[in-house]
Amino acid sequence: MRDVNIRSLDLNLLVILDALLEERQVTAAAQRLEMSQPAVSRALSRLREMFSDPLLVRGDEGYDLSARARYLQPTLKTVLSGVKQMVAPMSFDPSSASETVRVGALDMEMALYMPDIMKRLRDQAPGMSLEILSKPADYFVSLARGELHLALSGQEPDFATDQFHRAEIDRTYSLCVMSEQNPLAQGELTLERYLSAAHGFVSISGKGPAIVDMHLKQMGYQRRVAARLSSFFNIPEFCEHTDLIFAVPARLAERLCQSHKLVTRPLPSEIPQPIIQFYLYWHARFHQDPMHRWFRQLVLENRAEQLPPDSCS
Repeated sequence: MRDVNIRSLDLNLLVILDALLEERQVTAAAQRLEMSQPAVSRALSRLREMFSDPLLVRGDEGYDLSARARYLQPTLKTVLSGVKQMVAPMSFDPSSASETVRVGALDMEMALYMPDIMKRLRDQAPGMSLEILSKPADYFVSLARGELHLALSGQEPDFATDQFHRAEIDRTYSLCVMSEQNPLAQGELTLERYLSAAHGFVSISGKGPAIVDMHLKQMGYQRRVAARLSSFFNIPEFCEHTDLIFAVPARLAERLCQSHKLVTRPLPSEIPQPIIQFYLYWHARFHQDPMHRWFRQLVLENRAEQLPPDSCS
Protein backbone atom coordinates (compact mmCIF):
# COMPACT_ATOMS: atom_id res chain seq x y z
CA MET A 1 0.00 0.00 0.00
CA ARG A 2 1.39 3.38 -0.99
CA ASP A 3 1.87 6.01 1.68
CA VAL A 4 -0.70 8.81 1.70
CA ASN A 5 0.35 12.34 2.57
CA ILE A 6 -2.60 13.46 4.69
CA ARG A 7 -1.04 16.91 5.12
CA SER A 8 -2.19 17.68 1.60
CA LEU A 9 -5.75 16.58 2.37
CA ASP A 10 -8.36 19.35 2.27
CA LEU A 11 -11.09 18.60 4.80
CA ASN A 12 -13.52 20.74 2.83
CA LEU A 13 -13.23 18.29 -0.05
CA LEU A 14 -14.53 15.51 2.16
CA VAL A 15 -17.58 17.58 3.04
CA ILE A 16 -18.23 18.14 -0.65
CA LEU A 17 -17.65 14.45 -1.36
CA ASP A 18 -20.26 13.53 1.26
CA ALA A 19 -22.83 15.78 -0.43
CA LEU A 20 -21.96 14.43 -3.91
CA LEU A 21 -22.33 10.84 -2.79
CA GLU A 22 -25.64 11.63 -1.14
CA GLU A 23 -27.12 13.69 -3.98
CA ARG A 24 -25.39 11.86 -6.86
CA GLN A 25 -25.29 14.99 -9.00
CA VAL A 26 -23.31 18.21 -8.99
CA THR A 27 -26.25 20.63 -9.14
CA ALA A 28 -28.09 19.19 -6.14
CA ALA A 29 -24.85 18.94 -4.14
CA ALA A 30 -24.07 22.60 -4.92
CA GLN A 31 -27.52 23.68 -3.75
CA ARG A 32 -27.17 21.66 -0.53
CA LEU A 33 -23.76 23.14 0.19
CA GLU A 34 -24.80 26.65 -0.92
CA MET A 35 -21.93 26.69 -3.38
CA SER A 36 -21.77 27.48 -7.08
CA GLN A 37 -22.04 24.59 -9.52
CA PRO A 38 -18.63 25.33 -11.11
CA ALA A 39 -16.96 25.26 -7.66
CA VAL A 40 -18.45 21.84 -6.89
CA SER A 41 -17.46 20.60 -10.35
CA ARG A 42 -13.87 21.68 -9.70
CA ALA A 43 -13.96 19.95 -6.31
CA LEU A 44 -15.21 16.74 -7.95
CA SER A 45 -12.29 16.86 -10.35
CA ARG A 46 -9.85 17.18 -7.46
CA LEU A 47 -11.58 14.33 -5.62
CA ARG A 48 -11.37 12.07 -8.67
CA GLU A 49 -7.66 12.82 -8.86
CA MET A 50 -7.21 12.24 -5.12
CA PHE A 51 -8.91 8.84 -5.15
CA SER A 52 -7.87 7.87 -8.68
CA ASP A 53 -11.49 7.00 -9.29
CA PRO A 54 -14.46 8.62 -11.09
CA LEU A 55 -16.62 8.33 -7.93
CA LEU A 56 -19.78 9.34 -9.86
CA VAL A 57 -20.51 7.39 -13.05
CA ARG A 58 -23.38 7.60 -15.52
CA GLY A 59 -26.13 5.03 -15.09
CA ASP A 60 -29.59 4.32 -16.48
CA GLU A 61 -31.16 6.98 -14.27
CA GLY A 62 -28.54 9.69 -14.12
CA TYR A 63 -25.36 9.31 -12.06
CA ASP A 64 -24.54 6.38 -9.81
CA LEU A 65 -21.74 5.61 -7.34
CA SER A 66 -18.64 3.78 -8.40
CA ALA A 67 -17.55 0.72 -6.43
CA ARG A 68 -14.87 2.85 -4.73
CA ALA A 69 -17.47 5.49 -3.80
CA ARG A 70 -19.78 2.85 -2.27
CA TYR A 71 -16.81 1.60 -0.24
CA LEU A 72 -15.93 5.15 0.88
CA GLN A 73 -19.39 6.34 1.86
CA PRO A 74 -19.85 4.64 5.29
CA THR A 75 -16.26 5.41 6.28
CA LEU A 76 -16.70 9.01 5.17
CA LYS A 77 -19.79 9.34 7.39
CA THR A 78 -17.84 8.04 10.37
CA VAL A 79 -14.88 10.35 9.72
CA LEU A 80 -17.01 13.48 9.34
CA SER A 81 -19.03 12.58 12.43
CA GLY A 82 -15.79 12.15 14.38
CA VAL A 83 -14.46 15.50 13.18
CA LYS A 84 -17.72 17.19 14.21
CA GLN A 85 -17.45 15.67 17.68
CA MET A 86 -13.80 16.67 17.88
CA VAL A 87 -14.41 20.36 17.14
CA ALA A 88 -17.75 20.67 18.93
CA PRO A 89 -17.70 22.37 22.36
CA MET A 90 -17.18 19.90 25.19
CA SER A 91 -20.16 19.43 27.45
CA PHE A 92 -20.68 18.15 30.97
CA ASP A 93 -23.76 16.77 32.70
CA PRO A 94 -23.20 16.47 36.47
CA SER A 95 -26.25 14.26 36.97
CA SER A 96 -24.70 11.48 34.85
CA ALA A 97 -21.00 12.18 35.46
CA SER A 98 -18.70 9.61 37.03
CA GLU A 99 -15.39 11.49 37.16
CA THR A 100 -13.10 11.69 40.18
CA VAL A 101 -11.90 15.15 41.21
CA ARG A 102 -8.47 15.21 42.84
CA VAL A 103 -7.97 18.03 45.35
CA GLY A 104 -4.95 18.98 47.44
CA ALA A 105 -5.79 20.54 50.81
CA LEU A 106 -4.14 20.45 54.23
CA ASP A 107 -6.20 19.25 57.17
CA MET A 108 -7.34 22.74 58.13
CA GLU A 109 -8.55 23.75 54.67
CA MET A 110 -10.03 20.30 54.14
CA ALA A 111 -12.05 20.44 57.37
CA LEU A 112 -13.19 24.04 56.89
CA TYR A 113 -14.32 23.89 53.28
CA MET A 114 -14.55 20.38 51.85
CA PRO A 115 -17.46 18.83 53.85
CA ASP A 116 -19.98 21.36 52.54
CA ILE A 117 -18.57 20.98 49.04
CA MET A 118 -18.93 17.21 49.35
CA LYS A 119 -22.58 17.64 50.33
CA ARG A 120 -23.21 19.77 47.24
CA LEU A 121 -21.40 17.22 45.10
CA ARG A 122 -23.54 14.36 46.43
CA ASP A 123 -26.69 16.36 45.78
CA GLN A 124 -25.85 17.44 42.25
CA ALA A 125 -23.47 14.76 40.92
CA PRO A 126 -23.99 11.53 42.92
CA GLY A 127 -21.87 9.51 40.52
CA MET A 128 -18.77 11.66 41.02
CA SER A 129 -16.19 11.22 43.75
CA LEU A 130 -13.56 13.27 45.56
CA GLU A 131 -9.99 12.21 46.14
CA ILE A 132 -8.34 14.52 48.67
CA LEU A 133 -4.60 14.66 49.24
CA SER A 134 -4.09 16.14 52.71
CA LYS A 135 -0.51 15.04 53.26
CA PRO A 136 1.80 18.08 53.36
CA ALA A 137 3.33 18.53 49.92
CA ASP A 138 4.05 21.12 47.27
CA TYR A 139 0.59 21.10 45.72
CA PHE A 140 1.69 23.48 42.99
CA VAL A 141 4.13 20.89 41.69
CA SER A 142 1.31 18.33 41.68
CA LEU A 143 -0.95 20.78 39.82
CA ALA A 144 1.77 21.41 37.24
CA ARG A 145 2.25 17.67 36.71
CA GLY A 146 -1.48 17.07 36.31
CA GLU A 147 -1.64 14.92 39.43
CA LEU A 148 -4.23 17.23 41.01
CA HIS A 149 -7.17 19.10 39.53
CA LEU A 150 -7.35 21.73 42.28
CA ALA A 151 -5.64 22.89 45.45
CA LEU A 152 -7.02 24.80 48.43
CA SER A 153 -4.24 26.83 49.97
CA GLY A 154 -3.29 30.04 51.69
CA GLN A 155 0.14 29.89 50.05
CA GLU A 156 1.26 31.13 46.65
CA PRO A 157 3.30 29.33 43.97
CA ASP A 158 6.96 30.25 43.75
CA PHE A 159 7.44 29.06 40.15
CA ALA A 160 5.67 29.31 36.78
CA THR A 161 3.02 31.62 38.20
CA ASP A 162 1.66 32.23 34.69
CA GLN A 163 0.55 28.57 34.56
CA PHE A 164 -1.83 28.86 37.50
CA HIS A 165 -5.27 30.38 37.94
CA ARG A 166 -6.84 31.12 41.30
CA ALA A 167 -10.00 32.41 42.96
CA GLU A 168 -10.29 33.65 46.51
CA ILE A 169 -12.60 31.49 48.60
CA ASP A 170 -12.12 33.05 52.02
CA ARG A 171 -10.33 35.75 53.97
CA THR A 172 -9.91 35.89 57.71
CA TYR A 173 -7.50 37.02 60.44
CA SER A 174 -5.83 35.52 63.52
CA LEU A 175 -7.25 35.00 66.99
CA CYS A 176 -5.77 33.52 70.15
CA VAL A 177 -7.37 30.25 71.26
CA MET A 178 -7.11 29.08 74.86
CA SER A 179 -8.88 27.08 77.53
CA GLU A 180 -11.86 28.80 79.10
CA GLN A 181 -10.05 28.13 82.42
CA ASN A 182 -6.90 29.94 81.30
CA PRO A 183 -6.30 33.10 83.40
CA LEU A 184 -5.71 34.99 80.16
CA ALA A 185 -9.32 34.28 79.17
CA GLN A 186 -10.37 37.02 81.57
CA GLY A 187 -9.61 40.65 80.91
CA GLU A 188 -7.71 42.26 78.07
CA LEU A 189 -4.92 40.28 76.47
CA THR A 190 -2.22 42.94 76.60
CA LEU A 191 1.14 42.55 74.94
CA GLU A 192 2.75 42.04 78.36
CA ARG A 193 0.32 39.25 79.28
CA TYR A 194 0.69 37.71 75.82
CA LEU A 195 4.49 37.60 76.04
CA SER A 196 4.36 36.03 79.51
CA ALA A 197 2.11 33.17 78.33
CA ALA A 198 3.10 29.67 77.28
CA HIS A 199 2.54 29.39 73.53
CA GLY A 200 1.96 26.66 71.01
CA PHE A 201 1.99 26.91 67.26
CA VAL A 202 1.42 24.69 64.24
CA SER A 203 4.12 24.12 61.65
CA ILE A 204 2.86 21.97 58.79
CA SER A 205 6.29 21.75 57.17
CA GLY A 206 8.14 21.42 60.47
CA LYS A 207 10.44 24.24 59.42
CA GLY A 208 10.80 27.89 60.21
CA PRO A 209 9.22 30.20 62.80
CA ALA A 210 5.56 31.18 62.91
CA ILE A 211 4.46 34.49 61.33
CA VAL A 212 3.70 35.89 64.79
CA ASP A 213 7.30 35.16 65.84
CA MET A 214 8.64 37.07 62.86
CA HIS A 215 6.49 40.07 63.75
CA LEU A 216 7.60 39.92 67.38
CA LYS A 217 11.25 39.69 66.36
CA GLN A 218 10.88 42.86 64.29
CA MET A 219 9.41 44.53 67.39
CA GLY A 220 12.31 43.31 69.55
CA TYR A 221 10.29 40.69 71.45
CA GLN A 222 10.27 36.92 71.73
CA ARG A 223 7.53 34.66 73.06
CA ARG A 224 7.99 31.38 74.91
CA VAL A 225 7.01 28.42 72.71
CA ALA A 226 6.14 25.33 74.73
CA ALA A 227 4.60 23.17 71.98
CA ARG A 228 5.11 22.87 68.26
CA LEU A 229 2.47 20.76 66.47
CA SER A 230 2.07 19.47 62.93
CA SER A 231 -1.75 19.60 62.80
CA PHE A 232 -4.23 22.33 63.66
CA PHE A 233 -6.73 19.79 64.93
CA ASN A 234 -4.48 18.68 67.77
CA ILE A 235 -4.77 22.14 69.32
CA PRO A 236 -7.78 21.37 71.61
CA GLU A 237 -6.01 18.43 73.22
CA PHE A 238 -2.99 20.61 73.95
CA CYS A 239 -4.66 23.70 75.34
CA GLU A 240 -8.10 22.68 76.66
CA HIS A 241 -6.62 21.54 80.01
CA THR A 242 -3.35 23.52 80.02
CA ASP A 243 -2.27 27.15 80.03
CA LEU A 244 -1.11 27.05 76.38
CA ILE A 245 -2.46 29.57 73.88
CA PHE A 246 -2.41 29.31 70.08
CA ALA A 247 -2.76 32.02 67.42
CA VAL A 248 -4.82 30.53 64.57
CA PRO A 249 -7.01 31.75 61.68
CA ALA A 250 -10.30 33.06 63.06
CA ARG A 251 -12.35 30.74 60.84
CA LEU A 252 -10.65 27.77 62.49
CA ALA A 253 -10.86 29.32 65.96
CA GLU A 254 -14.63 29.55 65.57
CA ARG A 255 -14.83 25.87 64.66
CA LEU A 256 -12.65 24.75 67.57
CA CYS A 257 -14.73 26.74 70.05
CA GLN A 258 -17.93 25.08 68.90
CA SER A 259 -16.82 21.61 69.96
CA HIS A 260 -14.39 22.23 72.84
CA LYS A 261 -14.18 24.24 76.04
CA LEU A 262 -12.15 26.96 74.43
CA VAL A 263 -12.44 30.71 74.07
CA THR A 264 -10.80 33.26 71.82
CA ARG A 265 -9.15 36.57 72.47
CA PRO A 266 -7.84 39.12 69.95
CA LEU A 267 -4.12 39.39 69.54
CA PRO A 268 -2.58 42.40 71.27
CA SER A 269 -3.12 45.49 69.15
CA GLU A 270 0.64 46.08 68.91
CA ILE A 271 1.12 42.91 66.84
CA PRO A 272 0.48 43.39 63.09
CA GLN A 273 -2.68 41.61 61.96
CA PRO A 274 -2.44 40.78 58.24
CA ILE A 275 -5.46 39.42 56.41
CA ILE A 276 -5.19 35.66 55.81
CA GLN A 277 -6.48 34.67 52.37
CA PHE A 278 -7.35 31.22 51.11
CA TYR A 279 -7.45 30.46 47.39
CA LEU A 280 -8.66 27.78 45.04
CA TYR A 281 -5.81 27.09 42.58
CA TRP A 282 -5.83 25.19 39.28
CA HIS A 283 -3.50 24.73 36.34
CA ALA A 284 -4.08 26.25 32.91
CA ARG A 285 -4.56 22.78 31.36
CA PHE A 286 -7.93 22.43 33.08
CA HIS A 287 -9.07 26.05 32.78
CA GLN A 288 -11.58 25.41 29.96
CA ASP A 289 -12.50 21.82 30.83
CA PRO A 290 -16.32 21.67 31.34
CA MET A 291 -16.20 19.27 34.30
CA HIS A 292 -13.50 21.34 35.95
CA ARG A 293 -15.36 24.59 35.36
CA TRP A 294 -18.52 23.11 36.85
CA PHE A 295 -16.70 21.88 39.96
CA ARG A 296 -14.92 25.20 40.44
CA GLN A 297 -18.26 26.94 40.35
CA LEU A 298 -19.53 24.48 42.94
CA VAL A 299 -16.65 25.45 45.23
CA LEU A 300 -17.12 29.17 44.67
CA GLU A 301 -20.85 28.94 45.39
CA ASN A 302 -19.88 27.42 48.70
CA ARG A 303 -17.47 30.25 49.45
CA ALA A 304 -17.44 31.12 53.14
CA GLU A 305 -19.14 34.36 54.16
CA GLN A 306 -16.72 37.17 54.89
CA LEU A 307 -17.80 37.72 58.49
CA PRO A 308 -15.62 37.61 61.63
CA PRO A 309 -16.39 34.61 63.84
CA ASP A 310 -18.34 35.50 66.98
CA SER A 311 -19.64 32.17 68.20
CA CYS A 312 -17.14 32.03 71.06
CA SER A 313 -15.75 34.94 73.07
